[in-house]
Amino acid sequence: MLTTDPKIITLAVLVGIIPSLFWLWFWLKEDKEDPEPSGLIAFCFIFGMVLVFIAIPIEQFIQNITSINKLQIIGWASVEEILKLLVVIVILAKTKYIHKPIDWPIFLITVALGFAAFENVLFLIKPLSLDQATVGLMTGQLRFLGSTLLHTVSSGMIGIALGLSFYLGKFKKQLYLWAGLLLAIALHSSFNFFIMDNNGSDFLKVFAFLWVATIINLLLFEKLRRISGQN
Repeated sequence: MLTTDPKIITLAVLVGIIPSLFWLWFWLKEDKEDPEPSGLIAFCFIFGMVLVFIAIPIEQFIQNITSINKLQIIGWASVEEILKLLVVIVILAKTKYIHKPIDWPIFLITVALGFAAFENVLFLIKPLSLDQATVGLMTGQLRFLGSTLLHTVSSGMIGIALGLSFYLGKFKKQLYLWAGLLLAIALHSSFNFFIMDNNGSDFLKVFAFLWVATIINLLLFEKLRRISGQN
């Protein structure tokens, strides 16, 4: 049962959300030449947080229908990546706000960071209420050190795939979308496999892998920015 102690909740919220806000600032800075409306960015971030409430019952359903751990992990990763993608497609795809390739990763990353922020809060509340924050970090019970980066990179992959196909035909757009989505699910699942199988040990290895993926995203993001500036 979650604690009702306001001090613990406040601390969990601050520690859980601050990393996401930092990354949001970082990625928005990359699109400073033609920034998106602040209100829309805030809405996407908050909606990403709300998605956690939708994802949890679906993931519980997946857990109930299969006892195979690997299928559960892949199912959970798929649910989260698909939900984040659907939010952007349903709310923004047909609006004037996605008018250049770089807009796709910006909005997908924003939603993903909102999701990661609230997920982090939930992960932090239990160990903080038991005064075991340090133990939680050492054992890998708290994945927020990597989950924020994970959600950023995985959703960034989908956004970059959509951005790269922005001026292509319908078939190629769908091909790029599926490729980005499958890559995102594969990365997300691999991260969860590693954390659960190793109980958080060798965390620096998987964190380094995420940073490599982040650097690749940054390079592709820069390419999208140049493409966006040329049209």
